[in-house]
Amino acid sequence: MPNPTIEREIISQLSKLPLEKQQQVLHFVRALTSAKPLGTAGKDLLRFAGTIETSDLQIMAQAIEEDCEKVNPNEW
Repeated sequence: MPNPTIEREIISQLSKLPLEKQQQVLHFVRALTSAKPLGTAGKDLLRFAGTIETSDLQIMAQAIEEDCEKVNPNEW
């Protein structure tokens, strides 16, 4: 549902922009209104719940613990 206060502010700010910037705003707004969520809905993945072996989950958890969130200062 549109908010009149926000609409007025957007129009006010938009009118201050040059034509090229206004076109960029229009492109952005169109992208926002037509964007579909990416990925797969969670309900479609429920059939996989519980299918990973406990031992595999432990291996995955260990790998995450050991290798993720580490900073290598020489990497860059």
